[in-house]
Amino acid sequence: MIKVGIVGGTGYTGVELLRLLAQHPGAELSAITSRGDAGTAVADMFPSLRGRVGLKFEDPATANLKGCDVVFFATPNGVAMQQAPALLDAGVRVVDLAADFRITDISEWEKWYGMQHACPEWVNKAVYGLPELNRESIRDARLIANPGCYPTAVQLGFMPLIEAGVIDCSHLVADAKSGVSGAGRKAETHILFSEASDNFKAYGVQGHRHLPEIRQGLSAMAANSVGLTFVPHLTPLIRGIHATLYARITKEADFQEIFEARYAAEPFVDVLPPKSHPETRSVRSANMCRMAVHRPQGGDTLVVLSVIDNLVKGAAGQAVQNMNIMFGCDEKAGLWQLPVLP
Repeated sequence: MIKVGIVGGTGYTGVELLRLLAQHPGAELSAITSRGDAGTAVADMFPSLRGRVGLKFEDPATANLKGCDVVFFATPNGVAMQQAPALLDAGVRVVDLAADFRITDISEWEKWYGMQHACPEWVNKAVYGLPELNRESIRDARLIANPGCYPTAVQLGFMPLIEAGVIDCSHLVADAKSGVSGAGRKAETHILFSEASDNFKAYGVQGHRHLPEIRQGLSAMAANSVGLTFVPHLTPLIRGIHATLYARITKEADFQEIFEARYAAEPFVDVLPPKSHPETRSVRSANMCRMAVHRPQGGDTLVVLSVIDNLVKGAAGQAVQNMNIMFGCDEKAGLWQLPVLP
C-alpha cells in the first residue's frame, strides 16, 4: 500500500483528495494536516466521509509526514515551496496542487504570484504533471507540479492541433468559464451566493495567473513561443470548467481524426463525435476531459470545446492520476467513477 499524507486538507481540493483516495485500492491515508483544525476528526468536518476516513487533522509540526511514501500539498500558493524540500530530502515524493513549481522562469513566477520563491533549486527538478503530455517523465519524478484547472482544459484542447502543425500558433484564443469552487473554500465577496448566483462575468482580462502557465505549456508543444489571449469567466456553477478555444487553420487535415488519434489511448480524455457539444455536467465529479472540435461554416477557424471538473481532472483527480503513474499503479485506480447526474 502507498502511504499517503495530505497537507492542507480542509479545502475543496483537500476533501476531493480524501474522497478519491478513500476509494483507492492501493492507497492508505496515513496523515492529514491542518494547523487551525488539529484534533478535529475529518468526518466531523466533512460528514460525506463518515465511515470511510477515520483520521483526525494533525498539526503539520508533529504529523509524521516523513513516514509517508507521497505527500500531497492542497495548500495556498507559497506553502509547498516552504515545506516540500524537507520531505523531498527525506525521500518522500511530493505532488503540489498549488502553483509553486509550475512555472520554470522564477522571475516570471515571482511577478505573477507576488512573492519571492523559497526553493528555486527545486523548480527545474519538478515535472509538470499533465499525464497526456509528460507521462514518461512523471514515472520517475520526485516532485510533481500538478497543473492548474484552466491550464488543463486549455492545453488538452489545443495540444493535438499544435503537435500536428495545422494551426497558426501566434493567434490562439482561449475563452474559459469556471464554477465558483475554483476560488477555493473561503469567504470572499465575489463568491457569495447573492453575488455569484444569477450572474456571469469575465475577470482577469488584463492578465490571469494561469496565463504564463498555459503559454509555457503551449510554447513547449510548439517548440516556439505562442501568442495567446486568455479570458476567464466566473459562472454560477459550483464545479466545472468550459473552455472554448479558437485557432486559425494553416494546413488542411482531418481535424476530427487528429483528435481521435492523439487521445485514442488516453483513459481520461474523451473525444466526442463530430458536431457534439460537451457539457460540464457530463464530467461532474469525474476525472475526465471531454472535448469536441468544430469548423463553423467550413471557414478558416477551428473551435475546440473542452470541459472538465475543476476539482477533479483540474486538481485532485489529476494529482491521484499522477500518483498512480509514479508508483506503477493502474492509472485508473481510484478514478474510474462515473460522472454524477443530474
